[in-house]
Amino acid sequence: MDITLLTSQLMNGLVLGFLFVLIAVGMSIIFGMLGLVNFAHGAFFALGAYLALTLRPFVGFGGALIIAPILVGLIGLLVERTLLRPLYDKEPLLSLVLTFGLALFIQELIRVIWGAMGHPFDTPAFLSGFLKFGPVFVTQYRLAVLVTTIAILLAVWLFLTRTPYGRIVRAGSRDPDMVSMLGINLKRVFMFIFGLGCMLAGAAGVLAAPLWSVVPSMAEQAIMPAFVVVVIGGLGSLSGALAAGLMVGVSVALSIQFWPEASSSIMYVLMIIVLLLRPRGLSGERWERFE
Repeated sequence: MDITLLTSQLMNGLVLGFLFVLIAVGMSIIFGMLGLVNFAHGAFFALGAYLALTLRPFVGFGGALIIAPILVGLIGLLVERTLLRPLYDKEPLLSLVLTFGLALFIQELIRVIWGAMGHPFDTPAFLSGFLKFGPVFVTQYRLAVLVTTIAILLAVWLFLTRTPYGRIVRAGSRDPDMVSMLGINLKRVFMFIFGLGCMLAGAAGVLAAPLWSVVPSMAEQAIMPAFVVVVIGGLGSLSGALAAGLMVGVSVALSIQFWPEASSSIMYVLMIIVLLLRPRGLSGERWERFE
């Protein structure tokens, strides 16, 4: 086996894995706080890519990477405030159906505005070319995606663990009634968390745009790996999502190179194995709010 090919595919797998983690962390945060499985998460991912496609000619790739996720986050705030909030005290199935319908609506809206055909999204010129680290070959853009994704995830972790607002979020995911008794407006916290999760999905969409085809169906290409990562890692667990995302990314990248026929199913095989051995996922634990 060619060691250069193997190490290069491992690097590609790490990049893919961190993208999966970035998508899944947003979904995991939303579930942990709101108890909602957001079926529209992949649609927000695609929306981030398409907004970046529109913004890039005016503000460049760097500007699009900042502005597009913020716009997706603002749309998420609006969705939570107008559509989801009235359903919090209703049957949970209603929220699932609503987010599923929202995903279909956003995909059709993308087709109406940008068309059903795919759009090219070239790698930024300053990040074109390859780098070599010993036996590892990697494109400059993939390395930039890896560094950027790690930086975003680190910022989210620091926010959740080192800031007063982050502590409110973690406490609210465990015992929302107690947080409400302390005088904290949980409705605003819920709205912020949903917007944050959507913003992370939008950021992943921008970063993935030069690597994936920018087509309306990219929403479906993102949502299934995100679900798999969240399930393997454990619902609501950020550390579990990180480990699961890297497992899935590396497995998919290696299977594409060495066993292409299994590349589309390998992540589901991993999920089945993990759930058989540990039904709550790698870092899942008992949540008083949902059990």
